[in-house]
This record gives sequence, C-alpha cells and structure tokens, in this order.
Amino acid sequence: MEQSTFKVDKYYIKKVDADKKSIYCHHDIMGELFVPWHKHDKAQMLYAEGDVVFVTTETKSYFLPARHFIWIPAGLEHSIEPKSEHVMMRNLYFPVEKDEDLFYKREGIYPVNNLLLQMMMFTNQWNGDLKKGSPSFTIAKAIKAILPQICTNNLPLELPQPKDKRLGKILRHVENNLGETILFSEVAHEFGFSERSLYRLFQKDLKMSFIQYYTIRRILKAIELLLERKLSVKEVAQEVGYNSVPTFSNTFFKILGQRPSDYLNGEEILERK
Repeated sequence: MEQSTFKVDKYYIKKVDADKKSIYCHHDIMGELFVPWHKHDKAQMLYAEGDVVFVTTETKSYFLPARHFIWIPAGLEHSIEPKSEHVMMRNLYFPVEKDEDLFYKREGIYPVNNLLLQMMMFTNQWNGDLKKGSPSFTIAKAIKAILPQICTNNLPLELPQPKDKRLGKILRHVENNLGETILFSEVAHEFGFSERSLYRLFQKDLKMSFIQYYTIRRILKAIELLLERKLSVKEVAQEVGYNSVPTFSNTFFKILGQRPSDYLNGEEILERK
C-alpha cells in the first residue's frame, strides 16, 4: 500500500516513534479528511470529539463516535478518516512494555466515562514527547494503567471487510438501502443464492450472520445521524429502517449501553482548541 509521505509527515506520524521511550501526545482539529495507511511502534489511544472518525485496518472498518476512544495496538497498520474536518482528535502514543495486560494487544472501541474524561482534560495543553520522569509522563502512564480496569465494555462498532466479491456487492446493497426493511430471504433470491448457502458465506467470510451485520450497520448509521443533530430520534429510526422507536431504542441500547435520546443529548465536555 502506497502512502502519501507529505500527508503522513504533516500529521506528525514520524515524530511518534522518534523517541522510543517517551509517551507522545498530540491533540488537534483534523483540518483535512484523511490520514493515509501507516503504523507505529507505539500503541495509540485515539479519542474523538465532535463527530465520527473511521479507522480502517486490513481486516476491519471501525466506526469511532464522539465521546469514545479506540485503542490501536503497536504495529497495526491503519488509516484514519474523520467525517468532518472539524473533528477534534486527542492522541496518546505509548511505548510497549514487557508482560503487558492483554488489553493492550487488542484493538477496540470504548466509551469514555467521567473519570477518564477528567484525566483526558488534564492532557489538554500537552503536545509532543512526554519524557520519562516528568509529571506529564507519570500522569499519562496512569491513564494507560487504568484502562484495563475501567474499560471492560469493548463496543462492537466495527465491521469486517469482505474478501468475497459477491459478498461485497451484497453489502453495498445493504448500505444503499438502510432506510428500507431488508429481508435475508429476499437478498438471497436477488443475488442468486439459496438462504443456506448465503448464510454459510456470511459465516465463512465475515464470521457473523447477515442479521448481525445488518443490525450493526443500521446502528452505526443511526449514530452518524444522531451526531448531525438534524433529526429527531423517531426520524433517525425511520432513516435506518425501524418502524418502531422502542425496537430501535432497545437495539441501540444493547450495542452502546445507552438510549439514543441520551446519546443525542450527551454533552461534549472536552473543550476544543
């Protein structure tokens, strides 16, 4: 995969690993809409505020909503694409240590609770290398240390990338018709599959069923619409194919742990620069 050296340099990526022992800190409004494929020797904690950020790896597409963070293990190649150039992204990059908790070896998306919010707010004025032995390094390391204890709910806000081209066409069909009720039997018939063979294809390629994929994709679109703050909860439910607001609300709660109305009214606590 080719990278745009100019853009990678512009987004400080090469500075992250310059000092192998430091914790690197970078907070900024994106200003542009794409950080190309890259990787670093340090693990990354990326917090988003203001809109959605799409993080893509070789096997998965992650959907990072505002007021959540994604943990990206060291050495994992990825690209970053915020939906809006006004997204505030707050990054902490941590050196890998010996015998680390398994938490740090797995990518995942987690909600930011009040404790973590306060700790992140404290990092607001930091930028660049946090040197070992400094107060800022100690505080940043405490943020890392507390994550396995408080981040126990890894949210299923990612979708696998299909390898089979036939499945890719089906998923594009789902994407283009989220406002309609899509029945598995009808999809199978339209694309020339028996229900049994299409079920097996989903399980083999994506490691999930059609209904699991479809449900997560609807909720991800719903989050995106809620963050735009242009539609009511009822209107958002209709836009992603739910005729029943209670059913939509219950499904949303099962995935994110909060009701869409609560999510819509959530305060953006961290101040932008």
